[in-house]
Amino acid sequence: MKTKFIALAGGLLAATALASVPAKADVKIGLLGGVSGAISAMAPSMLEASNLAIKQVNEQGGILDGETLEGVIGDSACNPQGGTDAATKAVNIEGVSVLVGPHCSGAVLAASGSVSIPAGITMITPSGTSPEITGLEDNDTVFRTVSSDDYQGRALARTLKDAGYEKVAVAYVNNDYGSGLANAFKAEFETLGGEIAGFAAHEADKASYRSNLAELADGGADTLVLFDYGDGTGLTILRQALENGFFEKFVGADGMKSEALIEELGPENLTNFVTSAPVGEKSDALDAFNKAFQADGGDPDAIFVTTSYDAAFLAALAIEKAGGDKAGIAAALREVSNGEGETILPGEWAKAKKLIAAGTAIDYKGAAGDQNFDAAGDVPGIYALFKVNGDQFETMTEMK
Repeated sequence: MKTKFIALAGGLLAATALASVPAKADVKIGLLGGVSGAISAMAPSMLEASNLAIKQVNEQGGILDGETLEGVIGDSACNPQGGTDAATKAVNIEGVSVLVGPHCSGAVLAASGSVSIPAGITMITPSGTSPEITGLEDNDTVFRTVSSDDYQGRALARTLKDAGYEKVAVAYVNNDYGSGLANAFKAEFETLGGEIAGFAAHEADKASYRSNLAELADGGADTLVLFDYGDGTGLTILRQALENGFFEKFVGADGMKSEALIEELGPENLTNFVTSAPVGEKSDALDAFNKAFQADGGDPDAIFVTTSYDAAFLAALAIEKAGGDKAGIAAALREVSNGEGETILPGEWAKAKKLIAAGTAIDYKGAAGDQNFDAAGDVPGIYALFKVNGDQFETMTEMK
């Protein structure tokens, strides 16, 4: 299955390369995905969702003066250097108007600080969830269509406590994503009277984590809360914990909601594993996206596809609203999704284009929610707890 994902990602990159010789000037947006690295199993579906938004724009008259909207894919590799390199190429070589991505928090922080903020280019990440992104001094150019991990970590703590979890150990990957989640979870769980019997960071990509797991297990908890990536180190740690019987129950967050776990470990070994992940709010907007994405061959249940679609569609709306002026795109982004104006649902590009041309205010209702940005460029989110059922993840309960 991993080979299939890699082939799909390669196909997307190849298709982008073939499309980069236009008959007339294109308007470009950078799609900076974790094609390689810790979330490589998730990235293809996320890129497909963003490409669906681009496809809809082009099928409904194009952008601005009938120009083609082109998604330029770059591999941010889910790390700071990869994010910086991909953003540098997209901004300085490709001349993109907006960056959609990077996908991972460390890459977002590095790419924004080194590339997009100095260049005045708007960045919209669909999955960069670190609380540190909120505090960026970004001149109002960095946004996200997914909520901060401060919310997810605390919501997960509340959900586990309500479900009867009293004593847990926490392991987290030593990066912006892992530390943000872990600290938010710990603060809320302890506030609610829960006990953290072990709390430790680990470095990625080691061959063995058995000594780390043994130390965490010494605290006497039967549950391991693991904040990592299910297509990388998180898979290794979960496998070794199962093989050695260190813990009885396991909890993950959005990075662990990866099909790689099911494929590699088998559903029969994941009966005591649950994980949180963002979900779209039930709405006409979500229904419209699900229908279109499924018709395009996508999986509407894949993680971060709604936020990835919203980021790309919002990018297109902001470019249109700003008349193509890169310096005006960030302000335009707030104008097209602020709770005021005529409703625009996913896929309604022709309607939006006509209203913008007429000077009529519009309000995009996203697949992942209303996407009304606060002062920091953040949005509220909706999360659910999932379990493994056969070869897929199944919703257990909504998290609050």
